[in-house]
Amino acid sequence: MNLTLKIWRQKDSNAKGQMVDYKVTDISEHMSFLEMMDVLNEGLVAKGEEPVAFDHDCREGICGMCSLQINGEPHGPDRGITTCQLHMRMFNDGDTIVIEPWRAAAFPVIKDLIVDRTAFERIQQAGGYISVNTSGNTQDANAIPISKEAADKAMDAATCIGCGACVAACKNASAMLFTSAKVSQFALLPQGRVEATERVMNMVKQMDLEGFGNCTNTGACEVECPKGISLENIARMNREYLAASVAKS
Repeated sequence: MNLTLKIWRQKDSNAKGQMVDYKVTDISEHMSFLEMMDVLNEGLVAKGEEPVAFDHDCREGICGMCSLQINGEPHGPDRGITTCQLHMRMFNDGDTIVIEPWRAAAFPVIKDLIVDRTAFERIQQAGGYISVNTSGNTQDANAIPISKEAADKAMDAATCIGCGACVAACKNASAMLFTSAKVSQFALLPQGRVEATERVMNMVKQMDLEGFGNCTNTGACEVECPKGISLENIARMNREYLAASVAKS
């Protein structure tokens, strides 16, 4: 395939960015999207030009670093995948592909297609953990009875990889799906109930401080999430927050 790529180029967070057109040729339909980007960068380096900076690590759909807005969709036109799992067979010869970074005030651009997602880390640090007694009198987790339904729902929430597709898909750049997943994975388990009140209050407070918008209830986040995190988690977080607010009052 021969393609035209319209790519966002931005030297650093303080520079003014712009879209730049590139041509790539002889792209195999069996390539992944990132392999196509590698081909582009190899050509740019060979010509003495600056390669396009983009984030990636595992290239197995695990880490969530390969976060690109492709033709206006987080992670591209396929569903239930990250950008590294997107294959070029989803496009046609002669296509023009627009490639941008996540667009959110809380995710400032570092360079080109790379954004700073440490806002997610700060939300996690605010309460996305449990305190464990390591005094020598700890109870074996396997000895705590948990229903299969609760365990399954907690595991489903825990599959969130924090890529930020939910933020990029939301017209308000809301982080509610991410935050609710991190709240839910503990709220559903007895180990997480001890700190439940402080957890949801602190994580929601930090989410607001980071500048993320409010939930729009349009469901775009769930549709674009590569791990299919359910909107039910947002409802659960809202219930947890209401209960925590009453308990604190």
